[in-house]
Amino acid sequence: MTLDINEPFGQNWTHAAQFGIAFVLSCAIGIEREIRQKAAGLRTYTIVGLGAALFTLVSKFGFSDVVVTGQVELDPSRVAAQIVSGLGFIGGGVIFVHRGSVRGLTTAASIWLTAAVGCAAGAGLPVLATLATLAYFLVSYGVRPLAHRLPALRNASIGYRITYTEGVGALRELVNHCTETGFAVSELTTLSADGSGLFRRRRSQPDAERTVEVALSVQGRGDPDALTARLAGTVGVLACNRSDLADE
Repeated sequence: MTLDINEPFGQNWTHAAQFGIAFVLSCAIGIEREIRQKAAGLRTYTIVGLGAALFTLVSKFGFSDVVVTGQVELDPSRVAAQIVSGLGFIGGGVIFVHRGSVRGLTTAASIWLTAAVGCAAGAGLPVLATLATLAYFLVSYGVRPLAHRLPALRNASIGYRITYTEGVGALRELVNHCTETGFAVSELTTLSADGSGLFRRRRSQPDAERTVEVALSVQGRGDPDALTARLAGTVGVLACNRSDLADE
């Protein structure tokens, strides 16, 4: 027996098919993120896509029993708008700042896209939902390698933890090396042994041998290897550890 969607609580296999399309497409995006070992993986992306599809289907067909011509009007787009707003708390949960570098932006954006794919599938636009998913994979596997082949157009973001002897002018030289090699200092924090932001001093050592540890973040289009070599070779520098910062 086929149920009419215009009847109260009416449902049919079209709705199930739209829900299934949202499941497959959001699951595909989640698998890609799981392979890359990101903070949000297969389960998160699949649930987001399914939730968006379900909200859209409920908005379109879930209130047909209360619709009376001339008295009640439904606007399915209202729920779709609230889905976009509701994703804010998920996106905010995966974005964080680490030593002046923002991470998780790509993850938040892909979650946002997955919800849009679920909405499109639930709204009865399977072709558009599929094209959006294919576009995501094109960006992930096509545009990203291309960007890595264009180093001159990218601003490298690099973090350093540097320990140097206090009182020999090493900090001034470190900043000069950054600017001379085409980088700008985005963050400079003086650390202690426990990271409280104070100078780390070894009381058992004479004043001339007191050491300071700093966290240095730079951005620019220069040669990162050349900058690392110059920082490590600065007079008074005892240790120089580099980490390339990513935004994902």
